[in-house]
Amino acid sequence: MTAATPLMLDDVERCVDAIIARVGHDVRIGLPLGLGKPVELVNALYARSKADPALKLTILTALSLEQPELPAGVEGAFLGPFLERVFAGVPKLDYAADLRRKTLPPNVQVKEFFFRPGSQMGNAHAQQHYISTNYTFAARDVFNQGCNVAAQMICKREDGDGLRYSLSCNPDTGPELVTMLRAAEAAGRRRVAVVGVVNQQLPYMARDAEVEPATFDLVVDHPRYSSALFSTPKQPVATADYAIGLQASALIRDGGTLQVGIGALGDALVYAAQLRQQKNEAYRAALAALDMPKRCAELLEGCGGDSPFATGLYGATEMFVDGFMDLVQAGVLKREVYDFWALQQLVNEGRCDPRRLEPVVLEHMESLGLRVIRTADFEVLQHHGFFNDATRYDQGHLVAPDGERVLANVADPEARRVMAQKCLGTSLRNGIVVHGGFFLGPRRFYDWLRDMSDEERGHFCMTGVYKVNQLDHNPRLYKAQRVHARFINTGIMATLSGAVVSDGLDNGKVISGVGGQYNFVAMAHQLPDGRSIIMIRAVRESEGGASSNVVFNYGHCTIPRHLRDIVVTEYGVADLRSQSDAEVAKRLICIADSRFQAGLLEQAVKAGKIEAGWQVPAEYRDNSPASLERRFKPQRAQGLFGAFPLGSDFTPEELKLAAALKQVKAKAGSTPKWKLLLGLLRAGEPPASMQPYLARLKLEQPKTLQDKVVRMLLVEALRG
Repeated sequence: MTAATPLMLDDVERCVDAIIARVGHDVRIGLPLGLGKPVELVNALYARSKADPALKLTILTALSLEQPELPAGVEGAFLGPFLERVFAGVPKLDYAADLRRKTLPPNVQVKEFFFRPGSQMGNAHAQQHYISTNYTFAARDVFNQGCNVAAQMICKREDGDGLRYSLSCNPDTGPELVTMLRAAEAAGRRRVAVVGVVNQQLPYMARDAEVEPATFDLVVDHPRYSSALFSTPKQPVATADYAIGLQASALIRDGGTLQVGIGALGDALVYAAQLRQQKNEAYRAALAALDMPKRCAELLEGCGGDSPFATGLYGATEMFVDGFMDLVQAGVLKREVYDFWALQQLVNEGRCDPRRLEPVVLEHMESLGLRVIRTADFEVLQHHGFFNDATRYDQGHLVAPDGERVLANVADPEARRVMAQKCLGTSLRNGIVVHGGFFLGPRRFYDWLRDMSDEERGHFCMTGVYKVNQLDHNPRLYKAQRVHARFINTGIMATLSGAVVSDGLDNGKVISGVGGQYNFVAMAHQLPDGRSIIMIRAVRESEGGASSNVVFNYGHCTIPRHLRDIVVTEYGVADLRSQSDAEVAKRLICIADSRFQAGLLEQAVKAGKIEAGWQVPAEYRDNSPASLERRFKPQRAQGLFGAFPLGSDFTPEELKLAAALKQVKAKAGSTPKWKLLLGLLRAGEPPASMQPYLARLKLEQPKTLQDKVVRMLLVEALRG
């Protein structure tokens, strides 16, 4: 068992020695998903394994973060300085680089349950060692793989209350895994080590993320390990993404609950919600341009809305994305929840005003069936201000500030009288705006979290996925908190039966992983007013042409057909819940790209899933990228729906250059070579104003014919 005080170390090499001394030469280390990996320690352990074939190392984790590889040529010249700036001081994860290069030594295995999307498609080791699991089962599955070391990046705080540690970005699975390890250790079945590496760049998150020093066997603490945090630069948001996010945002109910993921589709949704709140007239005009109010009037009325968020939203999400920061700042994410079921239910019903507690609230408590207040109940209620701080609990009694002692029973009239007069607080406090499992984002997000006051940061509770991703832990409380839940996730393909493909291909290759998507979809069906919303781009374009993401069937699925709910593409919304197979197929064909509708319909009719003679309604027959661009043109003229709606790590000059390079690529790919060569012969020397851009791309004196053509096209694009 761990001692009350962990062994304090100032060097990761000494920590590796201590780990091996505790668990032996078969080290199976569980690391957090994403940001929370203690990179310097993992690199030291991996280097030791490479140097010593007798040391067997198994890395059990998910989402190993790597800086993007620098492409060759002009694109590399453009991205090089940007990547150096964004990832300055961020340590690289050595095992991830060797895994990508396929040079892992034979005594090292890497087993992940979620990949960075698309990163391991051609990697046999990664594909063979992938573990398919729901996020809520991840700790169990890591433990069952023989994990004997749990290690993560942490931060610390020392004040009058002593030394405390925070799991910060990753209390998602670690505490659950540690509980399993300690039980195995106590039973004598496994030697274990629990390790923390202090990084003071992490924001100190309290509440469920805060742990005692005795949690750890080993703590590495030295300023050199407070390195820069891995950040995720913003990606541009395309027109199709905006159309999807805009429609999904109108399915969110004011006073409800929101879950959303990372990426361009998530950014589009967040931007649309901001627009709904801050520029409502423009928001409604954009919805009207997509014909959503006409096509989805019943769904808008019953599920969402287009008015600003008066009550606001609460976030219950596995990933606390930076978009939530933008929603807080926009006044959208502001609904507070409380960790006591009866209190939350009364707030939901309007029978408890959080700003002013009235004595009648005690009668309302009793009307819900709450009578005897237990010790744990009292502590939570007092934490939330329901009872004042001077009131005490003692062996089934409340002790009022003046010492009067009554039964802790709101059904007792005399006890209720004393509670109302002497024990009741004035208003509620310590409400939670977001419960999240892990966070990851751009640097400005980390800065925002760090710069908050403790009181402000207290509204954001990082916690375990066994709480946030399901109802099982406390169904009565979570159902009360997660009213009108909209769990919004991203998929790759949808079949005409309503199944969704999000994590893999029909040949068995894994693109990413299930993560928590299945958890949230299932939870949406369990909640009385919850909905699952899957955002899918209707079409994907590649050099080989276009293909539909709405397909008749597919040999792999992430979300099975019996959990079908709402699917949103750039061309519309398909409400699939409770619908027949024929109606599901019709609704999905209606929101497919029109280039593929006839083929999908033919397959469905041939299979007997749609009756012969049915036709796609006229209003869905012009589902095309060109049509979308026309619909967004008036809004773009007003300066809305730009490429980076939530900010960018690019400088203004880099943004201009990036846009120009996009034009260069498009024109080079669509123009006959003879025309490009003719243009090159006619081109003069670039003006002096272009020199900084050409210097950035190393095109001041191009040597190859290809580079000369690129320079010519770049100058044209920048002039335009």
